[in-house]
Amino acid sequence: MSNIDTWSPWVAIAFLGGPMLLAAWTLAYSLYLTHRHLDAIKEALKNSRYIYIWGPSLGKRGLIWSLLEMSKITGMIMWPKASLILGELDPVDLKNFPPYLKRRLTVNLKIMIIAFIWMLIGVALLKLR
Repeated sequence: MSNIDTWSPWVAIAFLGGPMLLAAWTLAYSLYLTHRHLDAIKEALKNSRYIYIWGPSLGKRGLIWSLLEMSKITGMIMWPKASLILGELDPVDLKNFPPYLKRRLTVNLKIMIIAFIWMLIGVALLKLR
């Protein structure tokens, strides 16, 4: 395996900058979901305790809170076991969650995971030099 120092500078910049670009894309997509689909998500999860408690203020507390709320909702839908045990998520709401919204949340999560794995590979290559 070749050392990253032997790579072309532009290839190294593109490879190591890729995760940051994907992270920015994920942030932008999360904001898109918050501004365009949050009402549909709240309607789909109307029986869930998390939405019942935080529903009126979701999406209205600023940029950072909107991103955190969308990541929380994404985690509740993609990995529902903990949310079901805690009682934050209603099992009927999870079963009836619209597929088009689930696909959008899945895309958001997959982009985050790809960026994280790519970043770990970049860090490992830098540590090997």
